[in-house]
Amino acid sequence: MSNDAQQLRPLKVGLIGNPNSGKSTVFNQLTGLRQKTGNFPGVTVEIKVGSFTLPKGQKVSLIDFPGAYSLYPTSSDEKVLAEVLSNPGDANFPDMLVYIADVTNLEKHLLLFSQILDLQIPAILVLNMMDVAAEEGIRVQTQTLAAKLGVAVVAVSGRTGENIAQLKAQMEQLAGTTPLATKPFYTLTENECSVAEAVKMNFGTENGYRALLIAHHKDWLPFLSVPERAMLTTIQDTKQFQSLRAQVEETMTRFDRFVPIVKSAVQQPSAFPLTFTDRLDGVLTHRFFGPLIFFGIMALVFMCIFYGYEITGGWVEGAMGWLIEQAEALTTPLNMAWLTDFITKGILEGLKGVLVFIPQIALLSLLIALLEESGYLTRVVFMFDRMMQRFGMNGRSIVALIGGGACAVPAIKGTRTITNWKERIITIMVTPFISCSARIPVYMVLIPIALPNAGWWIWAQVFGGMYVLGVVVALLSGWVLKKILRSTEQSFLTLHMPVYRVPHWKNVWLTVVDKVKSFVSGVWKPIIIITSVLWLLSSFGPGDIASKARASAEEEIALGHVPDSLRGDLEASYKLEYSWAGKIGKFIEPAIRPLGYDWKIGIGILSSFLAREVFNSTMYIIYSLESVGKIEEGAAGDQKPFERYSSLKDRMLNDTFRDTHQKIYTPATGLSLLVFYALAMQCMSTLVVVKQETGKWRWAIIQFVFMGAIAYLFAWLTFLAVNAF
Repeated sequence: MSNDAQQLRPLKVGLIGNPNSGKSTVFNQLTGLRQKTGNFPGVTVEIKVGSFTLPKGQKVSLIDFPGAYSLYPTSSDEKVLAEVLSNPGDANFPDMLVYIADVTNLEKHLLLFSQILDLQIPAILVLNMMDVAAEEGIRVQTQTLAAKLGVAVVAVSGRTGENIAQLKAQMEQLAGTTPLATKPFYTLTENECSVAEAVKMNFGTENGYRALLIAHHKDWLPFLSVPERAMLTTIQDTKQFQSLRAQVEETMTRFDRFVPIVKSAVQQPSAFPLTFTDRLDGVLTHRFFGPLIFFGIMALVFMCIFYGYEITGGWVEGAMGWLIEQAEALTTPLNMAWLTDFITKGILEGLKGVLVFIPQIALLSLLIALLEESGYLTRVVFMFDRMMQRFGMNGRSIVALIGGGACAVPAIKGTRTITNWKERIITIMVTPFISCSARIPVYMVLIPIALPNAGWWIWAQVFGGMYVLGVVVALLSGWVLKKILRSTEQSFLTLHMPVYRVPHWKNVWLTVVDKVKSFVSGVWKPIIIITSVLWLLSSFGPGDIASKARASAEEEIALGHVPDSLRGDLEASYKLEYSWAGKIGKFIEPAIRPLGYDWKIGIGILSSFLAREVFNSTMYIIYSLESVGKIEEGAAGDQKPFERYSSLKDRMLNDTFRDTHQKIYTPATGLSLLVFYALAMQCMSTLVVVKQETGKWRWAIIQFVFMGAIAYLFAWLTFLAVNAF
């Protein structure tokens, strides 16, 4: 290829390394904001692609592969790397590899690198965390390593950016040369050679070690056809090839070879003193104090997100409120009321439903990134892994469950750190059971309605009980799903405990920006579609519902039941009743009547699928209090929790069934509805994110049905139990 052609086509460079090697920090140093996040084709494993330019103008497309320990994968993340490097025809197959290794634990990081060498892909070994090595008294002879491994070696610090320019220069130099064929790092055994030759002959693979990898992974490599898998099985059977035993023996042989190389090139201090990390671990990972400290930290995280949202969420709602007012002012002169409503209550309300989560996502991403960058989050995973395994999850799941107390959307997106497919699916499925901040406005209305004669202390206990209920049901559901879901993937938790360090602020900032961009780009279209459908259902119905609503309101006013000043609210109430949403509410009333609900509650449940807190505004409309509701919702932030929404609570407490004239909101009905909202999936944003993270609507639908069935069952049992007493 000519030099001009090389300049036109970006150099495709793969960035690989073990987890906690500082790979992401180096990626951010090289690419900055010139990066985007997506998923590998066919799986939900995250891929980051960034771009930058080498000193002489060569453009580089840098692919940040998931962290892996070897090419014999134990997780979906590691499978991605093995899949790409086993198939030179893959779209993500790199021209060059940059391997990031933690220089303070070099022996543990060279297994994967030695496998890379045998694939004969041009590679650079990058020794990261040189600043930490200097602090610990570790000295490295890079020239010795380079000579014995036969590759270029660059020592850098991803945190400070030291020698990043040298790394770019080395990449440019390697790109401009033709690498010489080197002697394999690992010599295949006679049996492995026989298998590799057979694979090479039948699959056209030139590299012997790549042929061996294909044979090892024949059962799951997606680019293999059914006949090819059968052929590989025949080769293995004919050659009497035992894959697992061969992997173990190869791994041991590689360690035997590269450990002496590391010892000859890396000079450790004569005696390791008790470090700051050691002393801190003695407290933070203590069997008794460690979990207490963690829950204290998570309580602070939750409060930061909750109160931070009280401030920043108001900005979003205020800005969107202003935008809705401007859109209403611009479209009203067109005398097309339906268009005004569609733009303001359909599209813009849907957009508001996306943007209102951004402060929570940004705050949670910021705080989690700080904990991760400091090295503390790895300790949390270690402490809670054994407990969470009992419920079908692992140590990383605890972070998602606690994050769900603020908002399930960012919490579910955070499950990407869970490498085991089954454990990740279970975590995603049960996280929405944790009571999020969107449920709080509903609790503030329903708790005083359920127990109108109780005092503040009892109400507070019931409020806390809703959180306890969510946690208990989440864990029990995880235990049930553990028994139901089947997976051949083994659960492994392999961790490297990094040293405690001050977070790298550039890395934190880029993480927050990436999480927010990923959320907005992935969910805004489906959410606007769903909100538009809900608007259509609540705005139209059989016949001229606007005329029927005006006539019904006129009749109520003429009879003196309602003052003329509430004509607009009354018409809105009747219009909702006569709409398709109202028809659906009345249609499902027989199904929800065993819970103590009427058709009005049915409409509230249907409309609050947009977001749980929409239940309140819907009930304001149903009870002809729309204008009052806007005032009370605006004043809610300045009132004590259980004093909010007084007009709505009074109207609901006095409501009766039309057929029996008995009160609807008894303690049994109120507590039943509380339990329903604590457990039901009433958040379309969460469902869209579940689809985005799992890659299939199937899991979102299963989750919706699963949570709905549990919510209905528990709500029904609550109604029966309270009535029995």
